[in-house]
Amino acid sequence: MTNKALRVIAAIDFGTTFSGFAYAHISSKEIVVHEEWDDSIGQFKHPTTLKYDDSLNLISWGYPALAEKPSKKKISSGMRPAERFKLCLGEIGEDITFAPYLPVGLDYETAITDYIKKMSNLIKDTLKTRWSEVDFDTQVSIIMTIPAEFDCKAIRTLRECALKAELVKDKDTPNLKFIQEPEAAAIHCMKSLKEFNVRAGSTFMVVDCGGGTVDLTTRKLLPGRRLCEKTISKGGYCGGIFVDEEFIKFLGTKIGQSTINLIREKHYSQLQYMVQEFSRRVKIPFTGESKDFKPFDLDLEVVKQYIRGSHRDELEEKEWVVELKFEDVKKMFDPVVEKILGLIRQQLDEYNDYVSAILLVGGFSESKYLQARVKQEFKQRVKNISVPRNPITAIVKGAVQYGLKNDVIVTRVLKWTYGTDVVRKWEPDDPPNQRLPGDLLIEFSILAKRGDEVAVDDAVPRVFRPASILQSRIGFDIFITDKDDDVKFFDTHDINLLGKWAIDIPVTFSIRPILFILCFGELEIDASAFNFETGETYNTTFELDI
Repeated sequence: MTNKALRVIAAIDFGTTFSGFAYAHISSKEIVVHEEWDDSIGQFKHPTTLKYDDSLNLISWGYPALAEKPSKKKISSGMRPAERFKLCLGEIGEDITFAPYLPVGLDYETAITDYIKKMSNLIKDTLKTRWSEVDFDTQVSIIMTIPAEFDCKAIRTLRECALKAELVKDKDTPNLKFIQEPEAAAIHCMKSLKEFNVRAGSTFMVVDCGGGTVDLTTRKLLPGRRLCEKTISKGGYCGGIFVDEEFIKFLGTKIGQSTINLIREKHYSQLQYMVQEFSRRVKIPFTGESKDFKPFDLDLEVVKQYIRGSHRDELEEKEWVVELKFEDVKKMFDPVVEKILGLIRQQLDEYNDYVSAILLVGGFSESKYLQARVKQEFKQRVKNISVPRNPITAIVKGAVQYGLKNDVIVTRVLKWTYGTDVVRKWEPDDPPNQRLPGDLLIEFSILAKRGDEVAVDDAVPRVFRPASILQSRIGFDIFITDKDDDVKFFDTHDINLLGKWAIDIPVTFSIRPILFILCFGELEIDASAFNFETGETYNTTFELDI
């Protein structure tokens, strides 16, 4: 339930490429999405971009840091802005073109802190203007959204950055909470479910198509406007910015990859201006129908001084103008759209039951071509495929709604198998390679399995005993793996440390059972231990090994 001391809920949609925030007073529950940024009014989001000088002093953020209109007389230079640094919190695979960029000497935690600091100052000023009597530190609850792929380590890092950015006064304050982006979108979409013919007992899928990531969640609507998660939320790196990257690759075929590399490194703002012009005039209106397409001319005279060889000769003949044709643009979209279709197909196959609706949200969901391809591919399996009004604000509004009524989520499906390391006696039927000195072995003791549907505030209890009567300290290190089969030993699967925790126990020369409880109530995992002999209780949210 909402803390009675709280008066305002503020949500931050900290995105890979664009970020935004929204807020509401708990008395009125009117959600306002911020639209006034530096050099930009009427935009729901601001680029997740930072510009530093040569001494790594922050000089601008958002739109001013990203793009600059090129001049044929002069191409300005300067340090390339930091961008996509949010991706450092997760696994991005081998896609080099989409990798985070940070100036030499700048670490990603500093970049995240600097961006949250700018966002924090703007939120504080905005809320002060609306409600001057509200104390930000004690009466405002902050909800931050994260991709489905992020784990507890990523959340812990964000808490550290939020503290350094002075968004919060205490790292572990309950006034800072996190929600998965597709879950927030699902909460927001509940308002529109009736018009999409989704009733209580029906299941629907939300596909959040953002700039960098696409996240999916399948939920069942319960009476009282509450939600159950039915499959593991999944996502991939196939958001709208990948179309931009395909455009840059196309540009490289016309002016040479070496020229692209030079402009990207030395004149990045001009490259981004060209990308934004492409997005505004080609990417957004593209429908996938040749009859709707208007050819777009790329004026490359501004970069001709950097072009060499055959590329220069060819462009001189064309007077430095390259026509972008329908087939060229379709080739930019198709690899990205195919990945999104694959994610939706996988999610439908895993649920293996009737889905009433697919709702597309996020900035890239407004692509007419993406909408058409999704409907064409899945119209036989899902009756209703729609895009709610203002899909770009679905996540941040849903996060505010979660803060106003955070009991809307009834169950979640675990993304990982959780376990701890247990020392026990080696038995003759155990693998010989697991045998340690003293006839002991260390096994992976499963606490909860990947794919389990657990109720919010559900607790998983286990009783453990010290391996020796002389043992004065017992550890409850928590490990995770993406395997849902029987994991028994640490050298047979990809198992990662989530957090370390240990408690002191008096030596009484007895069995000394300890009740260990893992609680999955929020995205952050709480643990407690109870000593049956002494009656002592211990609590932690883990000291994460980051």
